[in-house]
Amino acid sequence: MNALISVSDKTGIVELARALHGLGVRLISTGGTAKLLAQEGLPVTEVAEVTAFPEMLDGRVKTLHPKVHGGLLARRDLPEHMAALQAHGIDTIDLLVVNLYPFEATVARPGCTLEDAIENIDIGGPAMVRSAAKNWKDVAVLTDASQYPKVIEELRTEGKVSERTRFALAVAAFNRISNYDGAISDYLSSIEEGGARAAFPRQANMQFVKLQDLRYGENPHQQAAFYRDLRPAPGSLVTARQLQGKELSYNNIADADAAWECVKSFDAPACVIVKHANPCGVAIGKDALQAYSKAFQTDPTSAFGGIIAFNRPVDLAAAQAVSKQFVEVLMAPDFSAEALDLLKAKANVRVLRIELPAGGRSGWDAGRNALDIKRVGSGLLMQTADIRELTAAELKVVTKKQPTRQEIEDLLFAWTVAKYVKSNAIVFCKDGMTMGVGAGQMSRLDSARIASIKAQHAGLSLQGTAVASDAFFPFRDGLDVVVDAGATCVVQPGGSMRDQEVIAAADERGVAMVFSGVRHFRH
Repeated sequence: MNALISVSDKTGIVELARALHGLGVRLISTGGTAKLLAQEGLPVTEVAEVTAFPEMLDGRVKTLHPKVHGGLLARRDLPEHMAALQAHGIDTIDLLVVNLYPFEATVARPGCTLEDAIENIDIGGPAMVRSAAKNWKDVAVLTDASQYPKVIEELRTEGKVSERTRFALAVAAFNRISNYDGAISDYLSSIEEGGARAAFPRQANMQFVKLQDLRYGENPHQQAAFYRDLRPAPGSLVTARQLQGKELSYNNIADADAAWECVKSFDAPACVIVKHANPCGVAIGKDALQAYSKAFQTDPTSAFGGIIAFNRPVDLAAAQAVSKQFVEVLMAPDFSAEALDLLKAKANVRVLRIELPAGGRSGWDAGRNALDIKRVGSGLLMQTADIRELTAAELKVVTKKQPTRQEIEDLLFAWTVAKYVKSNAIVFCKDGMTMGVGAGQMSRLDSARIASIKAQHAGLSLQGTAVASDAFFPFRDGLDVVVDAGATCVVQPGGSMRDQEVIAAADERGVAMVFSGVRHFRH
């Protein structure tokens, strides 16, 4: 058996080569890999000896040769193929170990030049991988160090790499080549005249890996599956580990993502309850229990069968409170052993652990999508993610009445929540707790009315509340509704042709109003 080894990332390669040599496999290699193996005392034949042609052009040409590709592509079951090999003195290559020049890592580095990128485009490696993967019935192709142990184990126990494993390796190889070529296309398609790099390439190549098939989609007659990014960010939903409960549904996953992204927006211990993609209760507190208790009060009716997310570990006290309601999904960075024991009694509750990156909210932002993507008929809409945070210093007071320090805190809290509520969004808050949420209405006026009605049904007083509107009030009527309900201060983006009308109405009603200068539509 002959093995050709040519790797850029040499992780685990010496151990693999030593194991192959111990099994009687002849080692063939190139350049730096051959030198490393020889230094480790392993007998290795350089590719140049096999091809009788030297490496040239700074290593650009070394494996692009019939004695390499013939050995990879020849079908062992076709006599004419084997006769051709014999006639031309070509040995079969039965095992190929290749990983590619680090193109993705190169272009991810700040200051990467086009010249750097081009030099890290592998040519010979992908060509060999494609040849070996095409001929998977006779050749095993390894493109990642994680594959080494399984192949060595099969060679030791069975004397060969199984057909099932060879096919799986070939699929992984073609996937790797596809992702590699996609990364090159994305990068080169983003280079503009003058060398600047555009945010959106002229061609976008999406790479996702299926995590699981789902029972159905949004409705039972729809089929669905759950995919993750090829390289998921830490602290994102796809990194979750399910600790118990039924299989996640399509809607569970969609709502869980909404809850998780919202709860990550807070530095203080927070709880978010989501129902049908909208937060129906959000609060911060001294701990998980207090945050949950406050969030639940916002809308106990909608919380039934909701998705609950915490940004702090769930202890026994918080688990006891949550277990009193019907919950579909419960997620947190961690759970105490006592909390998990208690939750076992709720066998159907899907419990997810999602580790948050270190560094507080600034670190958690690393787990947010860089781009938002929405499918439309035969096309995509792509945009940078809405990760804009608002600080107190950015607020512009436009009324005679100035908001108090506490009102500023409430306004910022309400504004953060409004970003995750479907537009048109109106959010009443007080003391780090949502008091009424109006979401997804065609009229901002109706969203304001619904938020007030929700608060009444929950038995909550809106007196002294702060209100956030995700976009400007086009008329004074929406402002009048929230003030009639009890609001004393309002944050909105501003920018309407009738801003002065609305400001005058706020002065007339004796409330404080601040402009954020930022809009948060969420469709």
